[in-house]
Amino acid sequence: MNALPATDLPATTARPRWRPFIALGLVIVVADQLLKQWISHNFTVGAPVSLLGGDLIRINVTHNQGALFGLFQGSAVLFGLASIGVIGIIVWYEARAGSALLVTIALGLLIGGALGNLVDRLRLGFVVDFVDAGLGGWRFYTFNVADAAISCSIVLLILLAVLPARITRTA
Repeated sequence: MNALPATDLPATTARPRWRPFIALGLVIVVADQLLKQWISHNFTVGAPVSLLGGDLIRINVTHNQGALFGLFQGSAVLFGLASIGVIGIIVWYEARAGSALLVTIALGLLIGGALGNLVDRLRLGFVVDFVDAGLGGWRFYTFNVADAAISCSIVLLILLAVLPARITRTA
């Protein structure tokens, strides 16, 4: 096998940013799992506790056996299997497009969130959700750190798709 000399390689070879991708993913998984563990030991399922003296943000522990926004309840195994496929796609995409720092950040958030919820599904058969935001009777969906990371990632990926000129490799 003949290897090309280093001088024949393109000067601008873009490489994925594996270290920040993996580090951010791990930070999200660890923070998500530690907070879920603490919440599960200190709060009761279905008994909302107001934070900051009002009901804008509450701790309300739920066991979500479905997907985002509580859709498709009772499908934890199906979503666990789908998560494994999605995680593979995220890693593949990082390998192809991860030379842009903002893409790496978005994908690191996404894989951390996917892994955080996958750990719950495999370990518990459901996802522990606990952040309940809203006003009075109007409540947003109950979520967790992994869900927040996934949501931020999706917003960032949409912005990057709408503003592709912002996807540049930075040192």
